[in-house]
Amino acid sequence: MERTTWFDEETDRYAFDFGVCSIANRFAQVDTSQDASYYGIWANPFSLTIVSYTEGDIEVAKATDKAEFVEELAKIKAFDATISPKSKERFGIDCGWKRESLLRAEFAWLGLGGLLH
Repeated sequence: MERTTWFDEETDRYAFDFGVCSIANRFAQVDTSQDASYYGIWANPFSLTIVSYTEGDIEVAKATDKAEFVEELAKIKAFDATISPKSKERFGIDCGWKRESLLRAEFAWLGLGGLLH
């Protein structure tokens, strides 16, 4: 997994939601029990990229293959379960309101269909 990190005190998570990590750019929001204006995670199954934002700290992780991408999402899910009892009902991948989309189909093809909501 190739990781790039930096800090940006001028942005917030919504710059990612409606910008670089939007559904139009083939990203889905990874819903966790920690979601807030200062925290968010997005995943792109086409580029195998996971972006996280935490209080200005930004990390872009690029998997070398599909298995590594799926494994990284499993690690995120497992970590979320250790910090919140509400994780089981909250954790999932949000591909937007369209039930039939290429984004949703790609996550399902990777074996992550059970996490889609």
